[in-house]
Amino acid sequence: MSTLSLAAVLAEGARRHRGKTAVVDGDLRVSYTDLWQQALAYAAGLRELGVRRGDVVALIVPNTVEFPRAYYGALAAGAVVVPVHLLLTPSEAAYVLRDSGATVLVCHSALLALGAAAAAEAGVPLVSVGPRPDGGALPPRLEDVGAGVPPLRSYESTAPTDPAVILYTSGTTGEPKGAVLTHLNLVMNTIVNVFDCNDARTTDVVLGCLPLFHTFGQTVGMNGAFRIGATLVLLARFSGAAAIDLMVREKVDVFHGVPTMYLGLLEAAAGRTDLPHLRLCISGGASLPVAALERFSTVFATTVYEGYGLSETSPTATTNQPHFGVRPGTVGHTAWGVETEIARADLDDRVELLPPGELGEIVIRGHNVFAGYLNRPEATAQAVVDGWFRTGDLGTKDADGFVTIVDRKKDLIIRGGFNVYPREVEEVLARHPAIAQVSVVGMPDGLHGEEICAVVVLDPAAAAPTAAELTEWSRERLGRHKYPRRFRFVAELPMGPSLKVLKRELRRMVAEETGTA
Repeated sequence: MSTLSLAAVLAEGARRHRGKTAVVDGDLRVSYTDLWQQALAYAAGLRELGVRRGDVVALIVPNTVEFPRAYYGALAAGAVVVPVHLLLTPSEAAYVLRDSGATVLVCHSALLALGAAAAAEAGVPLVSVGPRPDGGALPPRLEDVGAGVPPLRSYESTAPTDPAVILYTSGTTGEPKGAVLTHLNLVMNTIVNVFDCNDARTTDVVLGCLPLFHTFGQTVGMNGAFRIGATLVLLARFSGAAAIDLMVREKVDVFHGVPTMYLGLLEAAAGRTDLPHLRLCISGGASLPVAALERFSTVFATTVYEGYGLSETSPTATTNQPHFGVRPGTVGHTAWGVETEIARADLDDRVELLPPGELGEIVIRGHNVFAGYLNRPEATAQAVVDGWFRTGDLGTKDADGFVTIVDRKKDLIIRGGFNVYPREVEEVLARHPAIAQVSVVGMPDGLHGEEICAVVVLDPAAAAPTAAELTEWSRERLGRHKYPRRFRFVAELPMGPSLKVLKRELRRMVAEETGTA
């Protein structure tokens, strides 16, 4: 029987790169050899706590060295890893523990207020990792449990199709669902990202500021860095200034981020001359406005490769790649071994592919597509049709193979019978000199069905325009059915744990303000 384990990513890194620094966490520098041995010690500790092959180990751990130790330690023990979003409430985290059937929760000592409450509500045993300044004996530390037994010699054998990681979706249309990713899904996606999509190099120094509990930071950042033998520099709490300072100090040359991070770096870069020399920049998680991409490329003298994927696709499905060149406004070409096509969006029971250039739903098939939603066969059957994963995103694919994301199906605004795609409006508004960030949503309207509302964060350094001035500016640049008639000014946009704008929160906020909730 063939075997494959995601744990091999770090195991092979230790074999090939030994004393090289794998992780930088503040003043702490951990070599590949030491990180793997620490993971094996964690694995032995989990075994001592009763974890066996196929059991589920949940993690509540920030971007510190304890995350890769626990992540690869659980994988080495043959367990399935469930990274928990750190911004959940205790009850939300308890739901994830119950739904996943977690055997144990591994929680960083700094987050025990969340972890202890969630574990108690779910009835799941709790073990901590990281320093315990209070010197408390409960819950037990995994480091102490592992120190009392010999470390594992190697990682447990698992099959390529065995579950490796379960990632919980944000639950925008109901209760969060667990997307089951196999060892094959994640090993292949890591390899493809490193060797085919991103031109990664062993000499790279990668900034690990994306949350490691999220698929982008986990697969593209952490696993990708360890697969190539790069150094991962961790940043637990992102701000533009802190990120620039850290990148300069550690000579970071590879940056992975979501659009809000790129905007934060641009704001922090104003007036500075000591900017990092970034060889490679990858954007994902949400659409990066072309205006911001162009500004970032100029200010940091680099190229931004925007990509696209979902938790259900491990995550990378497409990305702008050095081999094909960069086309701003697109998410590039399909990754190796993956097919990305455009299908009719009005059909639920079958997939009917459309010719190049036509607008439809993006569908994906390949080694990256998940094994299904945990214990939800009906949801899985709705998502995977005729062997294709239906993304819920609308887009096009041109004759050259470049894929463009137009919008989420559920975010489509229908004003007076005409379709309006929020991203198109956002792209235009992002070029206004006084707008720092913008997100567009539909609001109920008695006359037109829906009206277009732009929620705006203004640039404090610019003169503040009025809503009427922005409406007039927009009308000159957008079709009559597209320009916003409503503006809401906010100090910041609501963000989820993965730093995506929460449009459902914006819709709720707008509805409450207008009395249409």
